[in-house]
Amino acid sequence: MEKLYLGIDIGSTTFKAALINENGKVRQTLYQRTRPVDTGRVRCSGVCSRCGACNFGQLRQTVDKFLADSGIRGIEDISCTVVTGSQIVADTSDFLPYDFKVSEVTAHVAGAKHFYPNCKAILDVGGQDSKAMVFNEDMEIWNYKMSGICAAGTGAFLDSVAGKLGVPVEHMADKANYDSTLEFSSVCAVLSATSINKFKNRFPLGDIIGGACRAQARTIMSGVGQLFLDYKGDIIFQGGVAYNRAVAYYLRQITGNNIITPEFNGVMGALGAACLARQFSALKGKLDIEAGLPPAERKLESVGLRAKATRADFLGGSDKSLVWRNLFFPSEVLNALGVRSLTLETYAALMARSQKKVRSAFDQAACKGFSAETCSFLRVLEGVKLPQPKAVISTSQPCQQGERIFRDLARSYGIENQYISLHTPAEGGLSESNVEHLADALAGSVHALEKATGLKMDMGKLAEACVYSNEARKYSVLCNELRYTSAPLIRGGQAIYFANIFSQLWGRKELAEIQKKLYEELLEIRDGLEGKVDINSTHRLLWLHLPPFYDSSLLDYIEIQCRAPIVFEEVNFVGWDDLNPDDPYRSLAKKLLTTGFLDPALRVRSIVEESRKMNINGCILYNHGFGRCSMSDSSFAKHLREELNKAGVPLLMLDGDCVDTTIDPCSTETKISAYVEALNEKKYGNIFGPLA
Repeated sequence: MEKLYLGIDIGSTTFKAALINENGKVRQTLYQRTRPVDTGRVRCSGVCSRCGACNFGQLRQTVDKFLADSGIRGIEDISCTVVTGSQIVADTSDFLPYDFKVSEVTAHVAGAKHFYPNCKAILDVGGQDSKAMVFNEDMEIWNYKMSGICAAGTGAFLDSVAGKLGVPVEHMADKANYDSTLEFSSVCAVLSATSINKFKNRFPLGDIIGGACRAQARTIMSGVGQLFLDYKGDIIFQGGVAYNRAVAYYLRQITGNNIITPEFNGVMGALGAACLARQFSALKGKLDIEAGLPPAERKLESVGLRAKATRADFLGGSDKSLVWRNLFFPSEVLNALGVRSLTLETYAALMARSQKKVRSAFDQAACKGFSAETCSFLRVLEGVKLPQPKAVISTSQPCQQGERIFRDLARSYGIENQYISLHTPAEGGLSESNVEHLADALAGSVHALEKATGLKMDMGKLAEACVYSNEARKYSVLCNELRYTSAPLIRGGQAIYFANIFSQLWGRKELAEIQKKLYEELLEIRDGLEGKVDINSTHRLLWLHLPPFYDSSLLDYIEIQCRAPIVFEEVNFVGWDDLNPDDPYRSLAKKLLTTGFLDPALRVRSIVEESRKMNINGCILYNHGFGRCSMSDSSFAKHLREELNKAGVPLLMLDGDCVDTTIDPCSTETKISAYVEALNEKKYGNIFGPLA
């Protein structure tokens, strides 16, 4: 009996299926629009998946009919089924049994390579997102870029235009005037209707369609075209939008590359899934399904000690003067002065655990005029009642928006004259002029704090704070070296919340004790793993920037579902030298300049250097606020990607928000899956994982 392999791709607007035989020949394909069933039910309350009275039931009916039209009795006669697409959810398997789920990126690469084995560049534009894929010859891995949450540059834009003009979307290319000079925005698929209304009674239909298709091509490239920047060669154009020849024409004009539209362009994701089903079938029973899993989440005593110390600071109960602090001002100074610190960004992050409180804070901030363009950390601070401080201390870099908000808060709380800004250089690292400037500025900030709080700095206390800081640094470095040179010891999803470099405990005895305890616990874990797990047996990921504080499931998805351990986190890197108790201000200036966040170029160098030491094979940058954050903006990400490419380490950028759950693209899991599948291909020779 002939072995058959089924690939199914369910996207936001279309259902695609493809059936191939063991020789890779296409037996049957299906491309059709999806729509909710008339009953409005998502799934039945019973167990029948064949009545079609719900969305899942209708899905099963569609698959069964597709197979029947192919001469197949049922899905049980299929040798292997692989699914992909944004609408494949946990419940799908209850109605549609399948063997494996792959990302759309990997499926489209597999589909393109099936027909064009030597292809190096692919562009897929569907109803919900756009994806660019380019093979990196040096790293021997497929790099990719996906559009964000906006529907501009996707099929949704063309659907919107077609609806306004009353022209079926599949007829647009035939009616387009390819010489049209009409320009209008495609920045937003929803607002495009405004542009169409403005033009539709003043210009010929063909000119409007031509202008719209050109705008579509430009927006596609502005979203994902960065990946094609230095590429010259054929680009395989796939997805539903590839049916529109006019968009392909304008893509050729804009990129200067030859655009190839395959015969099966609309179902290439499903065809790729079918090809991967054939590969998966050959590997069944040979894969090690346990390999690569991170260690179990552990209950560490050091974590409890850290939480206790933080609660004591944040919840009060002390008669010490309160000072608001940003993440970067040296806490050694405040601890030596004898004040209680409230690190504002950390306070906002703690609020993220209660999304009800966050929503209320956003509402209050909106009433003050702070839109979603304002960092969510800062909107939380503008929308909650903060404990009254004696003073506010901030740094001018790396977040100028933060400094402005903190100044506004100081004005609102009637302490504008007690707002102190430490002017930190934007670049130049540890140059002598930077160190001297910052040391003088630190001394000046202490004088200002003394005036605001009525306290007097005891230089002996500051020297003691430096000694405590050095002790904590010693154990922090030992912890890091242990994690650098061992198999995964703890979950990255657990360790990232330490955020060691931002702690306000530096300069206090407690932090030295906490880090010593953590080192002892890590040493015990390492000794328990001796000889059981090889350091190179798993992926080794480095997490850059902050996590989404409201939920750890994203990191769990990476480490557990995708079996790609996060072995270290940028916020726990300790790269400064010991402080000199006899010269505290100059030492603290050097520490501040060495953390890397103040100087993007230094930060990039540190990431690349530490990646080599840790034997990292992948970096993930969480792009808080879609690049609006100065610590993960587009220029930094571009520089980082270029340098990591030279080092042979692929970078994955995840758009999202550290505090706001609504800024969470539905493509995030697709990006992660595609990334790990590419790492699997390079490390294990297949996308599915290590062999037993």
